[in-house]
Amino acid sequence: MAANGAVGPQKALWIVALSALAGFGAVYVIGGRLGNGGAEKSQTAATNAAPPAKEQSGQAPAGSPASLGDMAAFVKKKTPEPLPDITFQDAAGKDVKLSSLKGKTILLNLWATWCEPCREEMPALDRLQKELGSDKFEVVALSLDRKGYDASRKFLDETKANNITLYVDPSAKQGMALKVLGMPTTILINKDGLEIGRLAGSAKWDSPDAKKLIEAAMN
Repeated sequence: MAANGAVGPQKALWIVALSALAGFGAVYVIGGRLGNGGAEKSQTAATNAAPPAKEQSGQAPAGSPASLGDMAAFVKKKTPEPLPDITFQDAAGKDVKLSSLKGKTILLNLWATWCEPCREEMPALDRLQKELGSDKFEVVALSLDRKGYDASRKFLDETKANNITLYVDPSAKQGMALKVLGMPTTILINKDGLEIGRLAGSAKWDSPDAKKLIEAAMN
């Protein structure tokens, strides 16, 4: 342990990851390494320090988890970062590269049919796509289910998620390339193809807080 009781960067990194997963609860762990880029810390971890005067007076500082409401578990990058140019398949089995989606803000949701939290949040993602979907924004639902397209399509039909375009990666390797710890995981990507941040676990993606986050990313 470092002098004066300080926590080493490696240990601190895992504390952040485990706290985020435990705090959010509804995450199905699938392995892989933490995707927060070295010593980068989540906003949640940052607020464990002594609160500033405004917070002590009952007002959450701008950008803190408390001020983000339903998006409190969203881990924002200090600066947007490049992502691996993963490849997945569309309904026709044609390869699609993540880079081909540049030019619009993307909410990339990684999920599987056996993931119950994924089932819970999918209707909210569908409503978000129906309301905000355009040439400037798209919800990309990427199934990492090994059962493939038909099983994933049935899942979306059962959850009445008819506004979302389905993509699949039956190998699940693209989730590892993105350093996804568990499902669902949702990554917010700007129009230049850079990751703004991500959220591990299910969330209310059609909530006012979520829309505010996405609309800020679109500007």
